[in-house]
Amino acid sequence: MQLRIPGPTPLPSQVLEAMTRQMINHRGKGFAELINDLTAKLKALFQTKDDVFILTSSGTGGMEAVIVNTLSPGDRVLAVCNGFFGERFADIAEVFGAEVERLRFEWGTAVDPQAVGQALKKDPSIKAVLATHNETSTGVTNDLASISATAKEFDKLVLVDAISGLGSIELPVDAWHLDVVVTASQKGWMAPPGLAMVSVSQEAWQAHAQAKMPRYYWDFTKCKSFLERGQTPWTPGLSTFYALAASLDLIEQEGLANVIARHARVGQAARQGVKSLGLALFPEESCASNTVTAVRVPDGLDVKKLLQVLREERNLVLSGGQQRLEGQIFRIGHLGWVNEADIEVVMRELEIALPQAGFTRGGQVSG
Repeated sequence: MQLRIPGPTPLPSQVLEAMTRQMINHRGKGFAELINDLTAKLKALFQTKDDVFILTSSGTGGMEAVIVNTLSPGDRVLAVCNGFFGERFADIAEVFGAEVERLRFEWGTAVDPQAVGQALKKDPSIKAVLATHNETSTGVTNDLASISATAKEFDKLVLVDAISGLGSIELPVDAWHLDVVVTASQKGWMAPPGLAMVSVSQEAWQAHAQAKMPRYYWDFTKCKSFLERGQTPWTPGLSTFYALAASLDLIEQEGLANVIARHARVGQAARQGVKSLGLALFPEESCASNTVTAVRVPDGLDVKKLLQVLREERNLVLSGGQQRLEGQIFRIGHLGWVNEADIEVVMRELEIALPQAGFTRGGQVSG
């Protein structure tokens, strides 16, 4: 079965094998060596000199950690939303008592940094900007460098969901002045679900010292204190730590620049392949993601049947649309352990399955 969804992603054999290792004492020397090595490698891949923590959590748990460690109830927050996960980030902030101003953009388009600047100028009381780097629900990569530069003109915290972009798409944390950035193991990192990784800037630590949202499991102060001893505050997901160690070795061997270039080639191959089949991309191509391609469902195509045929007859798993995009798009994930040959397989299988689900070139419905 070929898994081509935006996560979890397929795992290399070295990563699978690493997960079979026996448990160790997570308060012992062996784990200290493991977490210190992982942290050093992650800092290099985040391109940051600041703190990086590994949380036993989903990506969404990491997003919650970002919020509760930097904000207080009543803080004004600007959430830039152009898809399902941007809205989720805003929802989390609201649940913990932040006053969230949602700056919404049409799904399938990118965030406009100028509009961010206008919103910040209009409301000087805003403390932080919530931004999604790569919006997997729509297949859009936002211009995070410009969003951050705009926010920093107004001296705002920049809190980033980079769950499906970091490690696959260029994102130099320090150079772009990003305050807290979260990613997750099951995306471009070629590891199983279960770990969130976050970077924390000096400005974020200053905010943390004043933040009053409730936190216990997610407390970055505890993370920092325990990491100084080579530990985590709570029992870590050891098997996923082992897997991440193996996957980071593979990324290090390939080189980050080469990993990013490979994803750019794969993304281009996916977009060209989709168009060659007579289908249209959902997002504007200028902002189309290199980790997930969203395809517009044309009239006559039964997308549920398409996904079923691919899954049950062609051994290929793709994703449908989320929330308001259900039935309107389908998505091809291509991040992590993926190359151009994998995309060629996807296109061959789509060419076979599309007519069975009602689509033929020229827009005519097949029987």
